[in-house]
Amino acid sequence: MGALELRTEHRQTQALSPRLQHAVRLLQMSSLDFSAMVHDMAGRNPFLEAAEAGEEGAPAVTQLGGEGAPAEPAELPSTLEPLLPDDRELWRTDGGAGVRRAEDGELSALDMTPVQTCLRDHLRSQLNVLRLPQRDLLLATIVAESVDDDGYLRTPLEELAPLAGLDPAPEAVEMQIALKRVQALDPPGVGARTVAECLLLQLPGIDCEKTRALAQRIVSEHIHLLAARDMQGLALQLGVTAAEAEAVCLRLRRLDPRPGWRFETTQAAYIVPDVLTTKVRGQWRVQLNPAVIPRVRMNQVYAELFQRHRGSGHGEMANHLQEARWTLRNIEQRFSTILDVAAAIVRRQRHFLEFGAMAMKPLGLKEIADEVGIHESTVSRVTNNKYLATPTGVYELKYFFSRAIVSSNGSACSGTAIRGLIKDIIDAEKPEQPLSDAEITRQLSRQGLVVARRTVTKYRQMLKIESVERRRQHG
Repeated sequence: MGALELRTEHRQTQALSPRLQHAVRLLQMSSLDFSAMVHDMAGRNPFLEAAEAGEEGAPAVTQLGGEGAPAEPAELPSTLEPLLPDDRELWRTDGGAGVRRAEDGELSALDMTPVQTCLRDHLRSQLNVLRLPQRDLLLATIVAESVDDDGYLRTPLEELAPLAGLDPAPEAVEMQIALKRVQALDPPGVGARTVAECLLLQLPGIDCEKTRALAQRIVSEHIHLLAARDMQGLALQLGVTAAEAEAVCLRLRRLDPRPGWRFETTQAAYIVPDVLTTKVRGQWRVQLNPAVIPRVRMNQVYAELFQRHRGSGHGEMANHLQEARWTLRNIEQRFSTILDVAAAIVRRQRHFLEFGAMAMKPLGLKEIADEVGIHESTVSRVTNNKYLATPTGVYELKYFFSRAIVSSNGSACSGTAIRGLIKDIIDAEKPEQPLSDAEITRQLSRQGLVVARRTVTKYRQMLKIESVERRRQHG
């Protein structure tokens, strides 16, 4: 039996404290999420308060010189205040309190705004006016509630039957009847399980009997030819002329493949840029967007009162004070880092801002990390969900990074520039003779850019440009 032995070993490891880990998570947040978090913290921390209007300082600005020139030091606002709620949200919340009249007794324009109805409410209101037994109404309601926002039913009926909790359990034929009841509701095509079924449910709306019969054959038997826009193949299969087949397909294109979207009430998400850049007197200026900076400050009255009575044993208040100080430091550090990284990116990509995507230079995370003096992972987190507003549009900071593609003369070109060149080549092609990806690859090669065909295909798809076959049919 071996003897027990005690041994001392020195080992050096790197570990992140819980507070540092939390700071890293905050740095990766979008400005909207970060502002909401700070606003929530200010609501439950007595040492944090919103700054009064007009107390905030000027937004941080960095003046950029030529490439490689140092930037002037940026100053962050001395006072930070949380964002105010959107007035439109208040209107939507207040609008449901009932009809109110103006002072003269007339309805206001806001009261006349129609109430948006979601798809499931629309289906439920139709089912409630049908004279159905309680069991049938329950099954139809379960099917209607399971319809997705685009109007499709993607959950199998056998999985919906147990949700009713009925005794005896619903049979398959009962669920089919419930589905048919839902599919008979408005909008036409709702409750379909495939695109073909969705179109078939809308065919009764076609008045011409011949057109309706041909449309049914196309959807049921030759939908792949319809998707490929193969008029000659459809005409051959249907025994009609190409003009007649085109007329039927034109009528089919008027149908709605996503009938539920007309009831979609999801609000559009707007991007608020974190950094603004403008050109003033030949120099690019980079500044933080004041709209995304949460403006909060330390409540000095509470802080001084606590310092006077620190020996009273209020441990929880001490934690709040420490959290408030750390939050303010974190806000300053976060936006200072974002501004420094954005300024470094603009300094290296100023040709892109002046001449467009063709002038984008290859750029890696390490280059920005070395210039700013931070780690590459920090640059990655800073550029995640952060946006830069330029005179030509709003771009995510990650958009400015791309690997280098070496041309035949030894110069480096970015992937963004290659995508811009591919777009220019396709825009200049003849509509009746569109270029294939292989032909685009050969044109790039003649310009000294050696790019694989699969890379051209990937870039074309990223640009959301259709394949050569689709472009030829559209042409």
